[in-house]
Amino acid sequence: MPPDAPSTYAIVTLGCPKNQVDSDKLEGTLIADGLVAAQSADDADVVVVNTCAFIEQARTESIETILSLSEQRRDGAKLVVTGCMAERHGAELAAELPEIDQIAPFGVALAVGAPSSAVSVSLGPTRRAPDFDLLNLPRPASARPWAYVKIAEGCDRACGFCAIPSFRGPQRSRSLDQILAEVDQLAAQEIVLVAEDLAAYGRDQGVGERSIVPLVNEVAKRVERVRLLYLYPSDLTDELIDTICNTGVPYFDLSLQHVSRPLMRRMRRWGNSEVFLERIAAIREREPDAAFRSNFIVGYPGATEQDHDALLDFVEGAQLDWCGFFAYSEADGTYAVDLDGKVDPELRSDRLGELQEMQDTITATRRDLLVGREVKVLVDEPGIGRTHREAPEIDGIISVPHVLPVGTFQTVTVTAAIGPDLEAVA
Repeated sequence: MPPDAPSTYAIVTLGCPKNQVDSDKLEGTLIADGLVAAQSADDADVVVVNTCAFIEQARTESIETILSLSEQRRDGAKLVVTGCMAERHGAELAAELPEIDQIAPFGVALAVGAPSSAVSVSLGPTRRAPDFDLLNLPRPASARPWAYVKIAEGCDRACGFCAIPSFRGPQRSRSLDQILAEVDQLAAQEIVLVAEDLAAYGRDQGVGERSIVPLVNEVAKRVERVRLLYLYPSDLTDELIDTICNTGVPYFDLSLQHVSRPLMRRMRRWGNSEVFLERIAAIREREPDAAFRSNFIVGYPGATEQDHDALLDFVEGAQLDWCGFFAYSEADGTYAVDLDGKVDPELRSDRLGELQEMQDTITATRRDLLVGREVKVLVDEPGIGRTHREAPEIDGIISVPHVLPVGTFQTVTVTAAIGPDLEAVA
């Protein structure tokens, strides 16, 4: 590299869409500091790994990725680790992985070449912003026709299995003006709103229980599609349902986690199978084309065979379009870590397989019902499109003719279904 050439960077993002937003903000910061994107992590002067620590599988993937990138990087390149692993396990990472040049938790400015002794700026019990606030940093215009927008950081809930509030802090909502300015800056056709507790947006600002509704309406004025991810079912009011349906994207990503009443109490969660099924049926009556996604934890301490059967019955009855099933993973500092009734890993694996097999059949059947229908797709990349039924990166896709321009909306006819994916012609 010529001596006067700018330094280069590469960012590898693991975990959820909220992490992707953080990476976009980091990228904007690096660009502002004069760095340019490398062709690959192998060629970069600075390699940043934005880690996830939500479940054991994610923590393992984070460590494996760090080690792999350390081996691949060129001589002299710096390896920086940020994200949830850096926040929760920064000291352990520094002690056990000397390959890391800098650990930059939330609230610590990523400084190229800085020592690994960077100290986290904890949010603590207050809702103040950290000294280095990713949440409201500018970010580049979206390179895709869609983009995630994080509307709040942290969470005020106390779910038994979740450690996120302990290191993300209590909920801290962005202002409406900040969010809308970012939406305008991204210049995307579809905006996907994300947060730990999306429908609780604004409560920490004292602006009322339903400030998510005017936010959705304002974003919908600016873009063709606005999608909401991670809605707690207790917050799914008639007003919010109507607002979502009126945007033209009746997609409901419901954070259910389980349905058995006694297990939900042990999870410190609201709801049960009956109220969830009633709500889903009411939405389908309001909007027959509504699409549903949810996630469920399998093997939570105390989960009995009756609890498992209740979840099986719910999955069969709800006929959700998309479902994710995750093995319970212990997290230090959570309520569940000290609960009795640990579920045998082999039994947990059997239950996971049974649920996933059932849901795969349901998803395939619901996709088959779309064959022969005309649908409106956003062309994400050459040959790939999505309707309102498919969230980017997590749901199925629709194969469309390569001649359809990227970033445009097109009407196509579905000709075939292959598992979760569809094929269509213009």
